[in-house]
Amino acid sequence: VQFAESGGGSVEPGGSLTLSCAASGFPFSDYGVMWYRQGPGKEREFVAFISSDGGGSGYADSVKGRFIISRDNAKNMVYLRMNSLKAEDTAVYFCNVRYRLSDWWGQGTQVTVSS
Repeated sequence: VQFAESGGGSVEPGGSLTLSCAASGFPFSDYGVMWYRQGPGKEREFVAFISSDGGGSGYADSVKGRFIISRDNAKNMVYLRMNSLKAEDTAVYFCNVRYRLSDWWGQGTQVTVSS
């Protein structure tokens, strides 16, 4: 299983970014996928989930109404659209899948929100 996250960068508060995650090595369209993040000095935390067919999703309270998760099963891609970014959204963002009883992670992409 491999994930390649991209799209991170530096942005001012109130700005937007879209993260992308390219997945391979498992039957992508059969599995829900999650985004997690880990801020400086913090534990890794759940951000968002999308079901295998994209029909269901869920979000952490801290990002609800600001972030939107989506997927393209034809391209094995998951996206995270992040709007109204805040300083506290600064973190490394990771894709995750639970496949064959193991958690699989990408290398992550850094998002920095600062003026």
